[in-house]
Amino acid sequence: MNDELYNKGLEKAKQKDYGGAIEEFNRVLQLTPNSTQAYLQRGLAYYDSGAILQAVSDYTEVIKLNPQSVEAYYCRGLARLALKNLPGALDDVEQAIRLNYNYAAAYNLRGIIRRKQGYIQDAIANFKQAAQLYLEQKDQENCRLCLERIKQLKPPEKPVAQQKSPTIAPIISTKDYFTQLLEKAEQGDTQAALADLNWILQADSQDAQAYCCRGVVRCKIGNYRDAIADFNQALKLNFQDAIVYRNRGKARSLLGDHQGAIADFNQALQIQPQDTLIYVARGNVYRAMGNYLDAIQDYTQALQINPDDAQAYYNRGIAYTFLEEMQHAVEDYQRAASIFCEQEDWGNYQEVLNSLEKIRRLNPELAKQKSKLLHQRLLRMVGGYWEIAQRLIEQKQDYYPGMPEEWYLQKVIDDLERDRNS
Repeated sequence: MNDELYNKGLEKAKQKDYGGAIEEFNRVLQLTPNSTQAYLQRGLAYYDSGAILQAVSDYTEVIKLNPQSVEAYYCRGLARLALKNLPGALDDVEQAIRLNYNYAAAYNLRGIIRRKQGYIQDAIANFKQAAQLYLEQKDQENCRLCLERIKQLKPPEKPVAQQKSPTIAPIISTKDYFTQLLEKAEQGDTQAALADLNWILQADSQDAQAYCCRGVVRCKIGNYRDAIADFNQALKLNFQDAIVYRNRGKARSLLGDHQGAIADFNQALQIQPQDTLIYVARGNVYRAMGNYLDAIQDYTQALQINPDDAQAYYNRGIAYTFLEEMQHAVEDYQRAASIFCEQEDWGNYQEVLNSLEKIRRLNPELAKQKSKLLHQRLLRMVGGYWEIAQRLIEQKQDYYPGMPEEWYLQKVIDDLERDRNS
């Protein structure tokens, strides 16, 4: 190995010139293709520069050349953790520990991984082992950091009968935070989600994300006042996220505070102007206030952002019925039904069909007129050959049996338009 080039690479990496360091290690590897140290140091430079996948590739090359490289397994585990590949990261760090039972950093990393996977007691055990090893090595700073992690994970002392082990860990990233907890609530286990969040807030009463997430879960169970209190606390802790304002707006609207809800939705749109959920939610509030024109404007804005938003079509259809613009309402209901059917959202699909049926019962002439117009439109689209149109309708009838005739006509028209525009 060319020591001069290698040392240049180390120096550039030390100066945070990662691109220059990588170039030096490239030269070393051209001269010495099997240099594990050059691969390892280039991997570190890639990692520090944010090129995580290239770093993983270099660490893997080291392991191929030297399967006993503790450092390569540890570094690849760290990189895989950055890629959110928790199983892969855990495999690597456990292999590093098997190769060196006294590798404090590996126990610390395993604690972080287990914490992210939700195994709190296992995480604490690993942080304790790392702290002990760091203490023996007289590394007081890393020992202190491990003890701090343990302190953050341990809940306040409670009587044994009241203790409850959380099923998830405090989450670092916003995405992971909401994904893990809200999925639990969506699956119906809201009490478990609340218990986890309560535990997290006992460990850290300044966790703004936890307040926000608990507010969302409380909204789901109809506890709107407590949900608003949680959103207020999240905002006090400077968690300025559209999801806070959007959900607080929803809670305020359900408590009858329509003006407050609109103010929250306006604030959410300043943060996230392309969020269709906010436009639909604000439209629902306008509709509840009897302001149907502004409601329709919001639903239309949502559809400009996402033309396949079934809820926006359905809610706009409801607003049109209040304005007695039944033709527009039928068109929106029909479009919503088609999308819900494609999504196999049968609950909402049936709800839309029920709304369509009410219009048909109250306006039989409108229903006939709508069907006639759809026949004419489809006939023009197939060049006047009704045999072609009939064959397309029969295909939809075979695939979606039991639907109204008007639905099949609209479905064939929508599919033809989509094919022409694609």
